[in-house]
Amino acid sequence: MGTTETNAWLDFSATPPAALGHGVRQVMEPATGEVLCTVGIANAADVANATAVAAAAQAQWVSVHPREKADIFRRAASLFEKHFDTLALFVARETGGILPKGQHEIREAALLCNLAAGMPLQAQGQVLPSQHGRTSLARRVPHGVVGVISPFNFPLILAIRAVAPALAAGNAVIIKPDTRTPVSGGLMLASVFAQAGLPAGLLQVLPGDAEAGEALVTDPLVPMIAFTGSPAVGRRIGELAGRHLKKVSLELGGSNALVILDDADLDIAASNAAWGAFFHQGQICMASNRILVHESMVQGLIEKMVAKATHLPVGNGASGQVALGPVIDAKQRDRIHQIVQDSIAAGAKLEAGGTFDGLFYQPTVLSGVRPGMRVFDEETFGPVANIISYRSDAEAVALANQHQGSLASAVISASVGRAMAVGRQLKSGMVHINDQTVNDECVNPFGGPGIAGNGTSVGGPADWEEYTQWQWVTIKDHATAYPF
Repeated sequence: MGTTETNAWLDFSATPPAALGHGVRQVMEPATGEVLCTVGIANAADVANATAVAAAAQAQWVSVHPREKADIFRRAASLFEKHFDTLALFVARETGGILPKGQHEIREAALLCNLAAGMPLQAQGQVLPSQHGRTSLARRVPHGVVGVISPFNFPLILAIRAVAPALAAGNAVIIKPDTRTPVSGGLMLASVFAQAGLPAGLLQVLPGDAEAGEALVTDPLVPMIAFTGSPAVGRRIGELAGRHLKKVSLELGGSNALVILDDADLDIAASNAAWGAFFHQGQICMASNRILVHESMVQGLIEKMVAKATHLPVGNGASGQVALGPVIDAKQRDRIHQIVQDSIAAGAKLEAGGTFDGLFYQPTVLSGVRPGMRVFDEETFGPVANIISYRSDAEAVALANQHQGSLASAVISASVGRAMAVGRQLKSGMVHINDQTVNDECVNPFGGPGIAGNGTSVGGPADWEEYTQWQWVTIKDHATAYPF
């Protein structure tokens, strides 16, 4: 499949024309270094124009019949399914992921559209207690225009999980995708929804840098920002949003712990640890950053992890022949390598990997990891398994909770009761018993404490809470006089 064929179906004319007038940028395929396509780059003026158009479109969208809205989302889901192979391959190529990862993003996108199709037909308020002769209601009303800023690692899922429910709740949406993955993170969505019949102007895509991002966050016509990305950028967005009294949904990063208790099956534990640490080159906010294992099992786990790391094939993920692809770009690769080298200098032992060829970073295993080392304290966002030894369940809990924020944690044990006892003490947004940390479903609340963000802010039952606000409405049978 060539780039020309993909671009023709994706129809990049869905990009706001204003954005195309202020410079263009090539989108590179990480595995090959080839140019996938060229996209427009928006500036602050483009953002202002887009928000005005979106606000006008949203005023019309709220009056569209709920069944018509639902039909649009169902058609969008069908388009993702109809063009499944083409879109999945493009996602894999643009993100550097393996083909099953691209396929996963398309399947989830279709499912999220189908879930959104049900939202307009759900109850959107409740009747409150009131005095005789007056009806008191609490109803959900949309914010207006929602700004969505999406990352590069799972760009389609992490954009559409906000876009679909926000639109379904009656909002307009402006997406600012990462400029490294603007198609998967935005333009693909714009094309699908345009073909599904979404009214013009209601969903707009503005690839851009910090100038466009800050303009979106501070624009007076955008009362809410949904951001997924790094804690550093999240702090900046939170500061700007707070200054402008905006609602903000932050899903950031943190350090996740996988705890392997001393009664666990070592082969199963190693399989879980390798998947949690290495899948999609470790570029997952739920990755098993820190693997805590009882001291009696640590050497055995190291040996099994080294065997996996040295035998996992690394190469072009879109080929369908490898387990790991490239990291997204040279900046990300260099950051991973520096964190690994700094940790080795601080006393960690390199058991496997620690090298790279171009953007292909070898699966890496470090042992002897302890607090104070960068791989313990920071989110590496690379294919690095950090093995930490502990002596008791209490020490495992203390080490696992030694973080500034955590989206996910997990415990593996032959005893569910014992694993649950440990899991109840872990300070994470999500806890998985007898599994690794990389887990997600379209219907679960997703988030975490500390630098992981501002709580369970997206997904499932959280969507109505996030993308609407309560409005109190009272209705009297007739107007009555007051004492004044």
